[in-house]
Amino acid sequence: MKLFLSKPRGFCAGVVRAIEIVEKALEKWGSPIYVKHEIVHNRHVVQRLKEKGAIFIEDLADVPRGARLIYSAHGVSPAVREEAKARGLIEIDATCGLVTKVHSAAKRFAQKGYRIILIGHRAHVEIIGTAGEAPEVTTIVETVEDVHRLTFTQEDKLFYITQTTLSLDDVADITKALHDRYPRIETLPSSSICYATTNRQMALREIAEQTDLILVIGDPKSSNSNRLREVAERRCVPAYLINGPEEIHASWMKGVVTIGLTAGASTPEDIVQLCIERLVEYGVREVEDVVFTTEDVVFQLPRELAIS
Repeated sequence: MKLFLSKPRGFCAGVVRAIEIVEKALEKWGSPIYVKHEIVHNRHVVQRLKEKGAIFIEDLADVPRGARLIYSAHGVSPAVREEAKARGLIEIDATCGLVTKVHSAAKRFAQKGYRIILIGHRAHVEIIGTAGEAPEVTTIVETVEDVHRLTFTQEDKLFYITQTTLSLDDVADITKALHDRYPRIETLPSSSICYATTNRQMALREIAEQTDLILVIGDPKSSNSNRLREVAERRCVPAYLINGPEEIHASWMKGVVTIGLTAGASTPEDIVQLCIERLVEYGVREVEDVVFTTEDVVFQLPRELAIS
């Protein structure tokens, strides 16, 4: 069997920054450091940070007054920030800069009198946080069918924006439906799907047609990892989302000549390498890197942690 390795894959700049924020906070102030929600959606990353002393919480009531609290890469709503201030917590923001851009746009257009249409998965923490910027004027849509159920008029001022980790394919369908129904609807000049999500999906498209099987390494909670699996399935290639080598089944290899492999933006590269080793055990004899583009994005740490 031949294995095609999709590049770029794995950690993006926002994930690297978020993890580094937790690690440096632990180094500087020691344990415990509290984190609102999982810092990124990957159990390997979360477990390693737990072992270093990070405590992951959902309810701010579980954080002692005056303690340090890190916001995850997915962002939080203004209501969470207000509650943290009321409890005297010391806030450290690990929100990805691209998520912050979406928050700012939603808030800005809401203040201008627009109704906000937020494309994304309503149960995802990123969408919950973004919707919290202007909840009274925000409507979440997940599907084309949701667009058809909207009750806005042609006279309403409408602005749409998306979750940063969505499928390019799905968003194209939803935005077309929005423009068909509301030709005057507005959005940002460039897509709010982040560069890393876009690059990983485009890179996977490059290899999908020449593979019999695609493996996406990522956590079941990871939106961008799930979207990668859907990219393959949409192109009629059997695809599995796995979180580690132990989840790879030999039965998948029956009749397979070529395998494509990628990883979500919160997946550590050492887990990818372990999966490659398992595939070699199952019969892979040739490995080829397929590079779609090279990423050189770097996000700066918060000021209180950037100072050595």
